[in-house]
Amino acid sequence: MGKKILFLDLDGTLLNDQKEITDGNRQAIHQALERGVRIVVTSGRPLKSSLAQARCLGLADEGCYVIAYNGGVIYDCSGDCVVHRETLEPEALYRVYDEARRRGVYMQTYDREDVVIEPCCDEDFARRYCSVIGLEWRRIEDVRRDLSEPPVKALAIDYQRREPLEDMERWLQTEMAGRVDCFFSSRYFLEVVPVGMNKGAAVTALCRQLGIDIRDSVAAGDENNDVSMIRAAGVGAAMANAVAAAKAAADYVTARDNNHDGIAEVIRKFFL
Repeated sequence: MGKKILFLDLDGTLLNDQKEITDGNRQAIHQALERGVRIVVTSGRPLKSSLAQARCLGLADEGCYVIAYNGGVIYDCSGDCVVHRETLEPEALYRVYDEARRRGVYMQTYDREDVVIEPCCDEDFARRYCSVIGLEWRRIEDVRRDLSEPPVKALAIDYQRREPLEDMERWLQTEMAGRVDCFFSSRYFLEVVPVGMNKGAAVTALCRQLGIDIRDSVAAGDENNDVSMIRAAGVGAAMANAVAAAKAAADYVTARDNNHDGIAEVIRKFFL
């Protein structure tokens, strides 16, 4: 039998609505590990936050990997190193920021450790976002001057209205086509990433690197940013609580949602 691998989204998939790992999911994961299944945390979160969840699960030992920033970073846990990293082209990032400022859309980006925002950004949005993912945020004066290196992604946030983000998405798709890609990772978050960067591409790349047949992979998710990996994997699973696009792309839709051991259901069906 070939090597097996499971790619797991965090929010809305592995984690319940309180951002916790249920006991049922935790037990099933350890049963899968005992069977030799490789499990990869695969998240839109920054690396530091994704890695913290992987360590909480005991998924940071030999042979464990984390995919963060929606595929922008692949991290080898046992080697304690980044094995793949993509970044936004600076001039494209600056133009996106200029447009976001013009529209009054909150835009944040990242350095190696923190979330970074400009003076015009709503601190309440930064505080709310960081309280969920367990990171700090800091203010910089201008992304043109104060970023030490090109970031992996930027994120537009609006916790109150979706329409400004949808308008921003249309502008990005029209005016920035071929320079950046964009997609929603929740009703509040519009991701801005390098062209071609997504979870599906990272899933394919890691399977190739590890010598695992893509047909022996399972990927589970719930949001629009999970669609690419659901399609890329040998079996794509969508949670019962998933958005319509994720369910439409999936080979299997769970009966249980993220609050009721939905990942345990996936593991039992395809690995145990």
